[in-house]
Amino acid sequence: MRRRRAQKREVLPDPRFNNKTLSKFVNIMMWCGKKSTAEGIVYKAIDKACAKTNEKDPLRLFQKAVDNVRPLLELKPRRVGGATYQVPIEVKSDRGVSIAMRWIRNAARQKKGQAMEDKLADELVLAYKGEGSAMKKREETHKMAEANKAFAHFRW
Repeated sequence: MRRRRAQKREVLPDPRFNNKTLSKFVNIMMWCGKKSTAEGIVYKAIDKACAKTNEKDPLRLFQKAVDNVRPLLELKPRRVGGATYQVPIEVKSDRGVSIAMRWIRNAARQKKGQAMEDKLADELVLAYKGEGSAMKKREETHKMAEANKAFAHFRW
């Protein structure tokens, strides 16, 4: 028998923009518990991204970048009679947002030869425009889900 589900913890909104999604992103960016460093990187990256796109509202830029990358479908492996099928499943919005933020972070981390804030700013700008590595990851996921649509009846 399974244990009870883990309770969702509320995140405090970030100090600069008073936004919970941005606060979650800072937590995702954080390494070894260094929150103030992560905050600095995220805020500088958002400012640089705003300068590059001529967007006046930094929150709107961040929100649009995350929404563009957010997947609508994902694949979950299901075992049916000894075979494992990749079953396409719709993603709930809060999970989709956290996946999108992770993809943006990973895409920024994989770039080489720049400061993290510059890499993150570039990735945010690309996501805002609907291109870049994080968007490529989303398209791949959707393509795989489309290809495995035949196994959708295994969803339960």
